[in-house]
Amino acid sequence: MGKHYTSEEKNRALRLIREELQEYGSVTKACSAASSRLGISKDTLRGWYRRDEVDQGNKDGVSTVEREEIRTLKAKVRRLEEDNEVLRRAAVFFAGELDPRGR
Repeated sequence: MGKHYTSEEKNRALRLIREELQEYGSVTKACSAASSRLGISKDTLRGWYRRDEVDQGNKDGVSTVEREEIRTLKAKVRRLEEDNEVLRRAAVFFAGELDPRGR
């Protein structure tokens, strides 16, 4: 698993990338320059930059907030499906108990 960075480190890196972007005019070159100054992988920096562009509304895509909401909703759906399965099995069990022909 990769190294985890604080939000301060990410924000600092994003500021630096934007400064480098004005000088180099290319996200790839800006991330490469920032990478050598910060010691963070240029691929990591490029990912942060792209995600931040979506979060800021500058690019189309699923924002971090939306991604988290989707993850939460998927987990909720999974729990509800499990609950429904338990209820289905209980209904079958109790229907069998109530049916006099089932004895």
